[in-house]
Amino acid sequence: MKQKIAIIGAGAAGLMAAIIAAREGADVTLYEHNQSVGKKILASGNGRCNIINTTASSEDYYGSHPDFVTYALEQLPFHSFVNFCHTIGLLLDIKEDGRCYPLSNEAKSVLNALNSAAKNAGVRILTDSNVTALDKAKEGFMVHANNDKATFAKVLIATGSEAAPQLGATDDGYRFATTFGHKIIPTYPSLVQLHLNSKIHAKMAGVKTFAEVTLSINGKSSEKIQGDILFASYGISGLAVLDISQKASLALLNKQNVMLSINLLPRFTPDELSETIHQLIVAVPNHTLETVLGGLVPAKTVPYLCEAAVINPAKALSMLTAKEISKLLELIANWKFEDIGTHGFKHAEVSGGGVCTVDIDNKTMESKLIDGLYFAGEVLDIVGKRGGYNFNFAWASGMIAGKEMVK
Repeated sequence: MKQKIAIIGAGAAGLMAAIIAAREGADVTLYEHNQSVGKKILASGNGRCNIINTTASSEDYYGSHPDFVTYALEQLPFHSFVNFCHTIGLLLDIKEDGRCYPLSNEAKSVLNALNSAAKNAGVRILTDSNVTALDKAKEGFMVHANNDKATFAKVLIATGSEAAPQLGATDDGYRFATTFGHKIIPTYPSLVQLHLNSKIHAKMAGVKTFAEVTLSINGKSSEKIQGDILFASYGISGLAVLDISQKASLALLNKQNVMLSINLLPRFTPDELSETIHQLIVAVPNHTLETVLGGLVPAKTVPYLCEAAVINPAKALSMLTAKEISKLLELIANWKFEDIGTHGFKHAEVSGGGVCTVDIDNKTMESKLIDGLYFAGEVLDIVGKRGGYNFNFAWASGMIAGKEMVK
């Protein structure tokens, strides 16, 4: 008799597990409360789906025990994932930095391939099927969904996190986990925009530039990243900010002081920047500070740089004092803002925290507390960097769970 398996959540981890388990001969039922499967897959990578990263290692992940991911990543090396993609008819576009996209450059092709592969393997996909409760039965588990119930030998919780509730994200997985005695590490938004304690960020809304962002937690430098930043009405966004947001968000959760230092001209060393400013003073002494700064940094930031430096932007370069020049140089390279919050789960790409991995077997994804109960993907206390790393873990943990549940 085929092993009866239930998978709750039809995202990346759930779909992978369902395909693997069904191909291994299991009778698989996949529950999804949305009208269709894989909504987050469709939305990922701005609709392009950064499906995996060739360079993934445990150093690319955060959590109470980030080494939890090591075994899973070893079981699904990149060449194995490529082979899996070939079995579902999906070709990849591999970038030099390790990021990979579907050759079509459309997330829809990834979802279509996974959905078709699951159906072809015999997976029973139940959409609009809201699992309201999960109970331990005499032999296995009882899944309650849409005023109906069914018994399964094994269950995989692959419900994802609270990130992007507009795409159907819920805390259901955490609720099910606690029913069976699992601890939940407090969750927080990650890969998310940040809110600033400032009166000027809203006035600079729309300014996008290449910068270096340094994150400081309780006065100690924690991380430094270069990339695009974007001032917004609520605070600040951009790829550099998203990359730094995991540590910032976790620090805020822990009630720590979080500061962002922005270097608007990271292409210059401090000495080079000083020399450039002094050369301009000699070359165009009668030009106003506003005019000259507008040729170095985004013009919309100039009035506020001058305001912070307490200098009239209409002042001629030749009239600047040494103290004023020093203050300007400091602000351009080290403009500080206090981070007082995130833009929330609605705008977060992923979530940190989740089911504590101490009570999960990293080689099987099975609960150490309840036989036959498995977890995979973002519902666990594992969160990756931006660049396909979260999909890496979803595919790998889903694959392991799919194989192990059939045994």
